[in-house]
Parts: sequence; C-alpha cells; structure tokens
Amino acid sequence: MTLAKIINTQNAGIVGLLAMALSMSAIAAESPSFDCGKVQAGSIEEMVCQDAGLIKLDRQLADVYAKATEKAKNEQPPVLKAMQRGWVKGRNECWKSEDKRACIESSYQTRIAELQAQYRLVEMTGPVFYACDGNPANEVVVNYFKTEPATLIAERGDKTSLMFVQPSASGAKYQGQNESLWEHHGEARIVWGYEAPEMTCTVKTPK
Repeated sequence: MTLAKIINTQNAGIVGLLAMALSMSAIAAESPSFDCGKVQAGSIEEMVCQDAGLIKLDRQLADVYAKATEKAKNEQPPVLKAMQRGWVKGRNECWKSEDKRACIESSYQTRIAELQAQYRLVEMTGPVFYACDGNPANEVVVNYFKTEPATLIAERGDKTSLMFVQPSASGAKYQGQNESLWEHHGEARIVWGYEAPEMTCTVKTPK
C-alpha cells in the first residue's frame, strides 16, 4: 500500500469517528434527561420522549435543576430533591388532563421558572419595599424575576410567597397560592392569605 493510500485510509477513519461522535451528540440532544427505553407505554414520560418541544423543556429543566442543586448544597433542611420528586408526580398527573401536552408543557415551564426564582438563577429587580394601608411597619418586600413566565417572590414578616404573572388588562398582576399582587403605576394592591382583605400599598422611598 502506498503512503498516499495509508494517509487516505487514516483520514477516512478519522472522518468516520467524527461523524459517529456528531451523530451520538445529535441523539443525546434529541433525548430527554431520562432513559426513554425504560418508560411505560402510554405514560407521560413516553409523550415527552416523542415530542421535540417537550424534550427541549425537559433538558432545560435538568440544566436548571443542576444549577439549583449546586446552590442548595448547604440547604437545611435539604428540600430540593424531595420537591423535585413531588413535581415529577404532579407532572405525571397530566394524564388526567383533556389537553395532556399543554398540561405537560405548562408543568415544565412553571417548574423551571420556580427554580430560577427560588435559587436566584436569573436576572432580578429588587428588592422593592411596599408600605401597606398607610402603615410603614406593614411592609411587603418584593423581588421580581425575569423568568418565563415572569415571577416574583414576596416576603411579609416570616412568610414568603412565590407568585406567577397572570393576564391583566393593565399593570402587572401576579398570583400565588393564597396571595396576589397587582401593580399599577407604583401602587400595588396586595392580598396576603386566604380570604384576607386587600391592602393598598405604595413603594417606600429610600431615606
């Protein structure tokens, strides 16, 4: 075999290896963070495995979860892993939904935004201090996060509420579990707790 043929053979081998590596990378990029070979037929996981958009969201969540885990390594008590297991169970309940795909997509988007806000993984604005009902001591502290969907974390006393942006004709409205905040032109109407009265709050000016 001539030297030229040996070189050509070696080059062909290198090109083949590179093509194989690129092919494996493409397959990995098109797979979710879990093993699709182990999912049950008809399960929510199978739906994720068969949908490119949901695969992308799953991989994004895996990346965000890894970053949150790093931030939470000294967290006491260690709640992140348990909360993630609970989220997986909740996502899998989407089989009950009429529009399963929309339910799964929303579940991923909400969880990604939740982790990004709770562990400060995205750009934020704040803290913004609101004095409510004319009483400076009645204070709600708010941090706004550039997540998708947008979120905020509000603190009042020893309680904290994560809220998600809601459709609104004007201003910005956020809803949590039992709390809500509607902000318009520097004034916020805040409900803090189940069936609690609405408070009128204004931004406190720095001294």
